[in-house]
Order: sequence, then structure tokens, then C-alpha cells
Amino acid sequence: MPRGDGRLSHDLDPQRPGPQDACGVFGVWAPGEEVANLTYFGLYALQHRGQEAAGIAVSDGTGVVVYKDLGLVAQVFDEPTLASLRGHVAIGHARYSTTGASTWENAQPTMRSTTSGTTIALAHNGNLVNAAELHRAAGERELMADGATNDTSLVTMLLASRPDLSVEAAALEVLPQLRGAFSFVFMDESTLYAARDQHGVRPLVLGRLERGWVVASETAALDIVGASVVREVEPGELIAIDEDGLRSARFASPEPKGCLFEYVYIARPDATIAGRNVHAARVQIGRQLAREHQVDADLVIPVPESGTPAAIGYAAESGITFGAGLMKNPYVGRTFIQPSQTLRQLGIRLKLNPLRENVRGKRLVVVDDSIVRGNTQRAIVRMLREAGALEVHVRISSPPVAWPCFYGIDFATRAELLANGLDNEGIRRSIGADTLGYVSLSGLIAATEQPKSRLCRACFDGEYPIDLPPDTLIGKHVLEGVGRRVAAESPDLHSTPLVAALSGHDTFSSARAPRPDPEEPTTHRR
Repeated sequence: MPRGDGRLSHDLDPQRPGPQDACGVFGVWAPGEEVANLTYFGLYALQHRGQEAAGIAVSDGTGVVVYKDLGLVAQVFDEPTLASLRGHVAIGHARYSTTGASTWENAQPTMRSTTSGTTIALAHNGNLVNAAELHRAAGERELMADGATNDTSLVTMLLASRPDLSVEAAALEVLPQLRGAFSFVFMDESTLYAARDQHGVRPLVLGRLERGWVVASETAALDIVGASVVREVEPGELIAIDEDGLRSARFASPEPKGCLFEYVYIARPDATIAGRNVHAARVQIGRQLAREHQVDADLVIPVPESGTPAAIGYAAESGITFGAGLMKNPYVGRTFIQPSQTLRQLGIRLKLNPLRENVRGKRLVVVDDSIVRGNTQRAIVRMLREAGALEVHVRISSPPVAWPCFYGIDFATRAELLANGLDNEGIRRSIGADTLGYVSLSGLIAATEQPKSRLCRACFDGEYPIDLPPDTLIGKHVLEGVGRRVAAESPDLHSTPLVAALSGHDTFSSARAPRPDPEEPTTHRR
């Protein structure tokens, strides 16, 4: 699957992806500024977090307009479109699906109007683990669904179901009902809101413009629009920004559990999380990896791009020369055309090719960020040997990924995770490396400069900080399943508004009409 920056990710086979990114959210309140343009550039900086769909909602004080579609930010928006989105407040979203299939209906921001005339638009980074429970509760209240099957739409519906309350007051009632990971940006006609779950699993930062405010998933998005970093949105905090200034309220007591995998792979290297620069953390991880897994070799090479900082650190600590051994094609954009089986067998050469003169006759240390199914590493090792490498020693800048994530990263199921069924030696044999070394969990945590107690480490140690429901009530397509069960149990498919919407009646209004998704997954589930 290609990344949003126009470069391919670590997926060799689009039907068998590796770790997928979380989503990217952006919000701006800035009277007198071109807020749609600011949001576009903010999303462009966050494109690495989600490449399936993009959308922007904007308001001039009289109404909210949403424009969204499947595709990359630069594919969805052009100058005429942005010029038509005028106002003083806007939010945006770059999506990778975690709950709900990759369809137009599930693209964000989601939008709802209340009976009192207020319109709410919302964008979400994270994943709720009680989505099925919220779905049932909405059905019992006969709330009208909008054709979407994601947790974001549920939250928007719940916020809009309290027309007797202000949006701010409704949020303070709804947010404590949500379990899981969420970093929200949302808006009505005049106000920008931001909220982060009490564990702060997914990042969210607040920035200041000369004439306004910005909230975004990563500090890099603040940099690109010229905003200065103020602080992180605190876990359990709701922020509201309007003509009266910035207000902050608590809806839950903070129990910080920031995602450890953000430091390994998801966040941009130029981002800062909890005061720690991500690039510096990854270099330090590489140094720790060298201390823990030394080897005699001639050259340290990264698997570009995510393995580069750790490879720099490994080379610096070990004294082994750092160099290029794999070249990445930076010009392969997103495509809906799936390769044939013949091309799929070539797989990795679509994105990586060895520098034969550099690797021939060398003992190589190959540094990568993680191993999920092992497809990528297996192909790389084989390719380097074919290019003449004498030895291939694989070093991984994270511990073995043995548990799936339910908080906003779409890993494989546990049965598909290579580390779930094999020990280190079994994985080494599986990928064909001469040696294999993972950084220790304690070494990774130390590189973040965060205490272990403030980090979610579930994908590495299986300790989930937020209780999970039964397996049947969790997963990427859980709400599609709920809809099918409700329909099967009902003698009249259209007997309730909820079932009617799930059966295909679309009540959502937007600037663009829905269209089928040519890449909707068929077998990939969380």
C-alpha cells in the first residue's frame, strides 16, 4: 500500500499489509485567514497517518460545509475547491480506517444537524472499544444513522442528539461515555473544539497563530502553517475556542498511556511527543540496539525511510560504517491497480532495489522498525543475498509485535503476527537472516524518556490499559456486523430509522456524492 507522501509503505502485497498508520486530524480557528488552505497544508503534513480518504469542514458562522472523498489530500482537493470553502473555523481529516470499511460514507469529517439548527462536524484519530455498545444504545433511542459504519459517526450522532444543550455541554456529557482512544477535533458554526481521551493514547497538540489557534495530531502540522507550539491537549481535556478566547474543561481524570509505537514508526521524525523529538528518540533506539545486539559487520544499512534514524544510531554506537544499501522509489504514488501474481512475486522491487556495488561482498546490518508478518524482511534478505551480500544481520528497532492494537493502529490479527507463534530463532529462520536482534522493551522505553507507567505498550507486552469487550464486539468491521445482526433479527428491514440507514439509506449531505471504493478490503480485519 502506498504511503501518503507518495512513497510506498512496507507492504509487499496489498492484500497482506503490515502495520498501518493512525489517522491525522487538524483544526483551526482564525478569523481573517484562509482556514481551508491552512487545513489543507496541515493535512498534507499529516498525510503519512492516513491515505484512504481526506476531508475538510468549514464554517463562516452561518453554516457548516463538508467536502470529502476517497484518496490522498492532493487528490481530493484542488485550488477551486479550497477557494469555495470560506470561513473562520475549519477541521480536517486524513483517514486510515480502524473501525468501518474504507468507503465514502466512512470518510471524515462526519456531520450532523440538531433539531435546534446547530450543525456539528467531527474528525477522529483513534478507536473506540465500546462502539458496539454505543451503537445499541443509539438504536434503543431510535437515533437516525447516516449510512456510515464507523465510531466517529456514532459520536457525532450522540453529540447532535442533545439539542437542548450547547455543543460544549453535550460534549461534557458524551465524552465520559466513550471507552478507547480518541483525539477529536470538532466544530459547530462558530466554535472549534478539541478533546483527548483520559489516557492520551493518540497525540494531539495545541498551537498559536498570530490571529488564531490550531490543533493537530503532530507538531509538524503546526510548523507547516506557521503556528507556534503551545502545549499538548491534556488527557481528559476538552478545549473550546471562539471569539471569547480559549476555554478548557475536564471530563475525565488523566491517566496517561501514550502510544509507544508512535515513537517507533507512526509519527514523523520531525515531530515532538511529550517533549521528546521523535528523530532523536529513534537514533537513541538504534544506539541501544547496537549495545544489546553487537555483530561483526562491514556496513549498516537502513530499510528506508522508517529504519534510517535507528540505523544512524546503530552505526554511531557500533563504529560500523553507515551507508546506503537499498534505494527506495520516491515517485510511486497511490494506485488502485493491484499487481498481478507475477508482479506480486517481485513485490518489493516495486519500492526497493539494492545498490549492488555497495552490498556485494559485504557483511550487512539491516535496520528496520518492526516485523509484523515478516514478508518485507524475508524479501529484503533474499534480495540482498542475490545482490552478493555475504551476511545479512537484521536488527529491529522495536520489540516483537505479538499483540494486535485496538486503539487506532490497524495491525494484523494476533494469529497473523509472526512473533505470536515463533520465538526469536524461529523468526530468524523464517526471514532467512544470519542473525536477528530486537531492541528490548526496556531499551525502547528508555529512549522515549517517558516512564513506563505513562506509555501504552500493549502491542509488545499484551497489557491493554483500556479494558476490551468480547472478541465478537470488537474489530474493524464490528459495526457492519452489528448492522447485519439487527437486519437479520428484524422482520421489517426498514422498521426503525437505524436499520433503514444501515440498509443503505444515506441521509448525510456533503459537497461530493458517494462512490464505490475500488480498494475496499475483503479479508483484512483487525
